[in-house]
Amino acid sequence: RDPTIAQLMKSDRLDTHQKALRVNLDAGKYGVFAEIGAGQEVARWFFRVGGAAGTIAKTMSAYDMTISDAIYGPSKRYVSRERLQKMLEHEYELLYERLKEKRGSNTRFFAFADTVTARSFTRPDEGQGWMGIRLQTQPGEAPSDIIIHVRMLDKENVQQQETLGIMGVNLIHGALFLHSQPEELIASLIDGLSPERVEVDMIKFSGPAFEKADNRLMSLQLVQKGLSNAAMFNADGEVVQAAEVLYKKAILVERGSFRPVTKTTYHMLQCSLAQLIQEPQIQGDQVVVLLEMTLKNLTDGGVIDHRDFLDRVDILSTLGKTVLISNYLEYHRL
Repeated sequence: RDPTIAQLMKSDRLDTHQKALRVNLDAGKYGVFAEIGAGQEVARWFFRVGGAAGTIAKTMSAYDMTISDAIYGPSKRYVSRERLQKMLEHEYELLYERLKEKRGSNTRFFAFADTVTARSFTRPDEGQGWMGIRLQTQPGEAPSDIIIHVRMLDKENVQQQETLGIMGVNLIHGALFLHSQPEELIASLIDGLSPERVEVDMIKFSGPAFEKADNRLMSLQLVQKGLSNAAMFNADGEVVQAAEVLYKKAILVERGSFRPVTKTTYHMLQCSLAQLIQEPQIQGDQVVVLLEMTLKNLTDGGVIDHRDFLDRVDILSTLGKTVLISNYLEYHRL
């Protein structure tokens, strides 16, 4: 009955301030924030707009590596999917264990986390990191996860921090209010931003709330909606982040429509691979083979048939290859 909530619910596109306020005014959810790198940029939004006591049970940042390891356990890399997953698991379990008796019957709990490296004096390269949320869509249900990888393209540290904060609010708002519409949730991630400022090159939905969400189609949505120029998943249909797969690897790419995969196509690939592994600088190294399709390869009359797309991916998966979907129409850009 709160007129402020009613007004926000009617708005088609909310700005960052309105999204954070809408979350704060919804008494049916409660969560924790854990952020490593680039400051407490996401939590800051919820404190700034007012009413944060209705949303935030705890906010923290474990900057020191020794402290971080003591809380979440050791990781090979601190800005990684592995570290993010440990943060979500640890913080959600603590929250649920401590508050389930008091609030569990009428509260949807969530844990938000990010681990990010932003541009700084010692790190002049672009910012990048992992961001995710573990949430209940109904009180008492098992939690579900949304995980994304972001690349912050601004040239200044302050701008990258601003981008991180806006993206985090978009993810939390989308997870809490658009979880039944994954495609709309993906489109909302870039609200208040632009492709020149940020790229989301991986997204993964998991858990009971997203049983019907096919992560391969969600990856396609990232490219279709302009959040990324490319998305990748392996032969098992698992979405992957490009740098995880390609880092320090030799790469062989074959572009095509693969509708279907012909013997000629496969023969070209095998012969190319046989030649590539003979190169002196490659011998003994693992070669990543990518079968790449552009949006143009997938479009029929301006529309992408999702069933046709999945059929092609299934065929490529049987060959045990990693699939790349891109918006690089010119091959040299790929």
